[in-house]
Amino acid sequence: MKPRHTPDGRYLVVRGRLWRAANPHLPAACHDALVQALMQARRDVKAALRNDDAASLRQARDAVHAAKQALGERGPVWWQDGAKDYNRHLVKNTPYADWYAELEDDTLASG
Repeated sequence: MKPRHTPDGRYLVVRGRLWRAANPHLPAACHDALVQALMQARRDVKAALRNDDAASLRQARDAVHAAKQALGERGPVWWQDGAKDYNRHLVKNTPYADWYAELEDDTLASG
């Protein structure tokens, strides 16, 4: 099942947990290049683990982190209204709880 975005587009919901979405204000070409860099860095993490190469692993994980920061998924929030960041919080413990409960109710009713 495809993850849902919160109504404000700030988060994806995966297994009841909020994960910060990429900054929607990034130009498409920039976003695409950062996603490509992220995917390459993740492949590099996998290779470093497979080869038991600690130095390469550290470099690859740093590259993952840098790409996620540039995308807006980590580090300072990309929105400007001063709203709190609920990244990695359970939805039920956030202001999105009622919205998410309605989604679950709709899914049960239609399923």
